[in-house]
Amino acid sequence: MTGPDGHPLVDAVKPLVDAMGGEMVPPDAARGDDVVLSWEGEQVVAVRLPHIADSLDHILADLERRQGRPLAELDRKEKQTVVRILEERGAFSVRHGVETVASALGVSRFTVYNYLNRENAAKGSE
Repeated sequence: MTGPDGHPLVDAVKPLVDAMGGEMVPPDAARGDDVVLSWEGEQVVAVRLPHIADSLDHILADLERRQGRPLAELDRKEKQTVVRILEERGAFSVRHGVETVASALGVSRFTVYNYLNRENAAKGSE
């Protein structure tokens, strides 16, 4: 949905909704778990948030776009950076998060855990 033609609220929140992998729908189509946004007392748009597992897929796709190539083609240091970013964004609190990330990076679960342990050890020594 592009929302009411050029409404400033829709224009303002669109980049955030897109980054989260959400969807904008008309307020009258909102479901119980959608977030309805109002402007000066008038309902303008509803934001449908993605399921957590879908969010992880969206985050991985976004990271791949930013890297300019498949995550599996990154070198070890770049993969470690991706794991750090994903940890900061809560990716590993999602059920099967480690497995999903390992598959996207083309590494084993054990390798992802090693990257996480390495990062946590580095934080502990600061």
